[in-house]
Amino acid sequence: MEKYSIEIPIRKFRLNELTDDERLWIDTAVISAKQAYAPYSEFHVGAVVVLANGKIVTGNNQENVAYPSGMCAERVALYYASARYPDVPVKAIIVIAVKDGVIQKHISPCGACRQVLLETETRFNQPVRIILGGSDEVYMIESAELLLPVSFQSF
Repeated sequence: MEKYSIEIPIRKFRLNELTDDERLWIDTAVISAKQAYAPYSEFHVGAVVVLANGKIVTGNNQENVAYPSGMCAERVALYYASARYPDVPVKAIIVIAVKDGVIQKHISPCGACRQVLLETETRFNQPVRIILGGSDEVYMIESAELLLPVSFQSF
């Protein structure tokens, strides 16, 4: 029997350690989260996709009483970016949650969103940096492959 281990490097930053662009992306994700349609969970998630051409695309979660007809913020933003700029690689995605007007601690993409992120990396053959925003610090992961290390593509 062989045994394998998976290690996921995650960098943690305080907000004041971020670049001006990264702080702008976080702020934009917060605005997007506040615009989410989340009448059932009241958990508002915003996502910002940063494209290689410098364009920024936003998305937010969209709930529906006929669960699971809604969609996560990450996929809304990624699909909109793909529809609008089909040949432009994604450099980064920023995800943040707001509940009762308060920025929450870090949230991480669900399994479906992780798979879409990984497919985006595969499509453009380059990593997508993932920034998980929080109230006073952020986590950065350099590739979606790190969030989904045992994927369809890994075997």
